[in-house]
Amino acid sequence: MRKRIIYQIDSFTKEKFKGNPAGVVVNADGLSDYQMQQIARELNNSETAFLFSPDSTDCDGVIRYFTPNTEVPICGHATIAAMYAKAIEEKLDSCILRFKTKVGILPFEIIRKNDDYQIIMTQGNFELSPAFNKETSSKMITALGLEQSDINEKCPIQIASTGHSKVMIGIKNRKKLNSLSPNYADLATLSKEINCNGYFVFTFDSDDNDILTYGRMFAPAIGINEDPVTGNANGPLGGYLIENKIIASENNTFEFNGRQGQKIDRLGVIKVKVTIEEDKPKLIQIKGDAVVVFRTEIEI
Repeated sequence: MRKRIIYQIDSFTKEKFKGNPAGVVVNADGLSDYQMQQIARELNNSETAFLFSPDSTDCDGVIRYFTPNTEVPICGHATIAAMYAKAIEEKLDSCILRFKTKVGILPFEIIRKNDDYQIIMTQGNFELSPAFNKETSSKMITALGLEQSDINEKCPIQIASTGHSKVMIGIKNRKKLNSLSPNYADLATLSKEINCNGYFVFTFDSDDNDILTYGRMFAPAIGINEDPVTGNANGPLGGYLIENKIIASENNTFEFNGRQGQKIDRLGVIKVKVTIEEDKPKLIQIKGDAVVVFRTEIEI
């Protein structure tokens, strides 16, 4: 038995009970996979992050992520939460920490400002799959509660990934986005066919000059009917927009703010930065705020 320090953090917001909640166990050394799964199930956030001591000289630590029912390779909002909790717990100054994830060793930057912190997460390598055929796209559109006429014709329906893949579905307007009522069982079944668990529906229909996109993300196959604010959707979206030449870039850099969580009253904002080489996404980073909801200790 050992005393474990557990945080509940809301990521991509400075307002409690908004953004995306994540659990963080800051001293996870010695926990078994079963114990981590139990903790994640008990906290019942879409993801809980577990921080371990480094297991080699080339990293500053190891981080693992569990949904209430399975381990996932990487998670944006839980990374923001984990680094925020670590910074607070250890009273860190601005620094870059290299953490070993299931998609490789990634640098996470902690920015200290006015006795608070922002976190920049460098995501894994960007990958874009071919667009789906008409039959599969039609199944997806129907399962999401969309009509073909809702789809933004500039946006191919395809999988984008920086380590934890999402299907990108661009639609024309925010009213339709907020009225979606997907068939979660059909989406979960389809996930097995396409080998992708997340569906990110987004629109450029914004009345705020600082916000490029609004989105919603559904992943019922891994127990997340709707995720409030998703780093591993908004980050790959940046790469998707550049590779498909949907958005023009300047000086080999593309930056935008994505807003998510409006429909479920967990509004948050993610700042995405894409570094471009030879018209291709080379590096994708997301930046976010966070706020502590609670800190507690348990013995396990």
